[in-house]
Amino acid sequence: MPTRTARTAWNGTLQEGAGQVELSSSKTGTFEVSFPKRSADEAGGTTSPEELIAAAHSSCYAMALSNEVGKAGGTPQALDITAEVTLGQVDGAPTITKIALTVRGEVDGLDADGFQQAAQAAKVGCPVSKALAAVDISLDAALE
Repeated sequence: MPTRTARTAWNGTLQEGAGQVELSSSKTGTFEVSFPKRSADEAGGTTSPEELIAAAHSSCYAMALSNEVGKAGGTPQALDITAEVTLGQVDGAPTITKIALTVRGEVDGLDADGFQQAAQAAKVGCPVSKALAAVDISLDAALE
């Protein structure tokens, strides 16, 4: 199986410094990061580890769900997945406290119960979900 790489170059202190994270394997972009913007309500044009985790989780989950729908006898026409990754405080330290997956799907060949079963199986089987097992992950899945 492949290994993917990202690289971050950082200059300065936590509060006054900043960095750039580069998606090295795909070479699709370099993005600004900073702790003050990471912990602010508005991102201000920078990304964060939480946003990158959300991107990884939503895309991995989409793949896992399309597989589970197919295994259940359905055909996914469209899947819209949002992952919200929350940075909070635990014992005074920044901590990822929860992840909320929201899924809306257009699927042929499965009823609402079948879709729910596939959605739950995808949550359990998604490699990123497994990697993030220490975090509370909620799932809101429905057919449109």
